[in-house]
Amino acid sequence: MAHARISAKLPPDIDPTKAPIAFGARALPKLNEELQSPELLTRQRALMALCDLVHDPENVYQAIKLGFLDNLKYLLLDQDSTVREKTTEVLYIMATHNVGRDGFIENGVIPALSQLLNDPVDISLNALALSVQVSFLSLPAGAVGIVESSLISSLVLKLKTELDEIQELILDTLSGCLCVEAFEALATGAVPILKEKLTHPSVAIRSKAARALLGISIPLEGKNIVWDEEVIPVLVSLLEDSDPEVRANAAGALMNATTTTQGKYAALSADAIPPLLKLVDDETSKVRLNAIKALTMLSEAPEGRKTLLNHVDLFRGQLNDSSEAVSRAAKIAIKVIEWKP
Repeated sequence: MAHARISAKLPPDIDPTKAPIAFGARALPKLNEELQSPELLTRQRALMALCDLVHDPENVYQAIKLGFLDNLKYLLLDQDSTVREKTTEVLYIMATHNVGRDGFIENGVIPALSQLLNDPVDISLNALALSVQVSFLSLPAGAVGIVESSLISSLVLKLKTELDEIQELILDTLSGCLCVEAFEALATGAVPILKEKLTHPSVAIRSKAARALLGISIPLEGKNIVWDEEVIPVLVSLLEDSDPEVRANAAGALMNATTTTQGKYAALSADAIPPLLKLVDDETSKVRLNAIKALTMLSEAPEGRKTLLNHVDLFRGQLNDSSEAVSRAAKIAIKVIEWKP
């Protein structure tokens, strides 16, 4: 027999930590209103519910259209750490969609996120904020936006003090930005800091540091500082690293650093040719490509050409490589090595 008894337990399909979602087209406008509520619990529950909705790119588009981003930027500065964290999580999920990243750039979300990089309460906010910035790098305008927000200097300096997992995110961000503009990082003293990271116990940090040096050595000023700070011998030592990504990025950084005469002779003095020759037959195409390009740079020096003339057959063996880029690089290398005045 049924009893008129009310249970103290909520039904199993109701989550008390999330705000109830209004029906249909009213769902997002109602949540937008609740985000502006003076009640802390209301803001927290609205953010919890929004985290679920923004997995759908259509909801992200509607949210941006309704002006959610202005409210979310304001909530990044909320006194409550939970609100700040859930706001950053919402932005992180939105940034996984193209429409979200475009909206962030148009609405100036990057400068607002940068204020969380030094959050005094919750270090996980630093990682979340950096993860959002890394996702911007898939858009050309994303890296430009980070550079224009003058974040590079603070990111470089944070490499000295942050935990390893956050250092990885910082290096990912820097790698994407340094290809756009390296002068702010150079002025902050990025090269000696990155040099130190090349010998880090973490494979990921070594690899990402080498990739950042690849980008920072694109401008002439970067090449000169890399030579002046004696980074080239350290890069040569990484050519024998057990990780293919480390080898590829080290060879790529050498490729850029050895376009100057002083860079070439620094690499030759560090005996870079033997380990680079070993990488010409590496299993990873990226390693083969960067090694051949670096050797091409070294063959422009008379001493390098003299040594490499004895190894032309090694390059000929790569003319039919499965990677078109590798075969093309090998063809150019042979042409440069066999050049006669």
